[in-house]
Amino acid sequence: MSPLGAVFRRELTLAWRAGPAAPLGFFLGVTVLVPLAMGPERVLLAQAGAPLIWIAAALAALMTLERLFQADLEDGSLDQLFLADASLTAIAAAKGAALWIVVGLPLALAGAPAVVMLGASPSAIPGIVAGLLLANAAFIGAGLAAAAVTAGVKRAGVLIALLALPFFAPPVLFGAADGGAFGPAFLMLAACAAAACALGPLAAAAALRAQVE
Repeated sequence: MSPLGAVFRRELTLAWRAGPAAPLGFFLGVTVLVPLAMGPERVLLAQAGAPLIWIAAALAALMTLERLFQADLEDGSLDQLFLADASLTAIAAAKGAALWIVVGLPLALAGAPAVVMLGASPSAIPGIVAGLLLANAAFIGAGLAAAAVTAGVKRAGVLIALLALPFFAPPVLFGAADGGAFGPAFLMLAACAAAACALGPLAAAAALRAQVE
């Protein structure tokens, strides 16, 4: 197995041990409780449903970021990653890909029942699930940089939120704009995901080098 493949397998195992239960439970909890709080007004619920799905997904993804690099820095694993025969940018990308598989993919699939619970049209399910796949890639890509910058800070959850949420805003806006349709906003969402996936690992690698130095 190549060094990068070994790193990806390790990160996938660690992400699975941390588990998707907490972010997935938060996402489903929000989409179940909000309809109960808003009452039986279906028109209002349908109007608020799609934006709420994206907000819940962004906050659920944010929950996974605090320990993304912090644990590696604390136990010395980060020093070993520097010695691996792979670039630090590729290692950060592998970490993000593992998190997307373990957390981002289940969150996107959970968007299907969320659409039904929030009263949106079932015809919007394919677009919302596809959009959530892209949005979670954007959230995780941007979150890599925020998590790396705060890796040496104890209880950095609030700081990560302050750093990451401005970059979460465009995917949320474009994702909610079309209401599940494959329109121009969906293309902008795909562009946000591509930019975050390309630039996030680069920024995370630079921040991690600064942490070690």
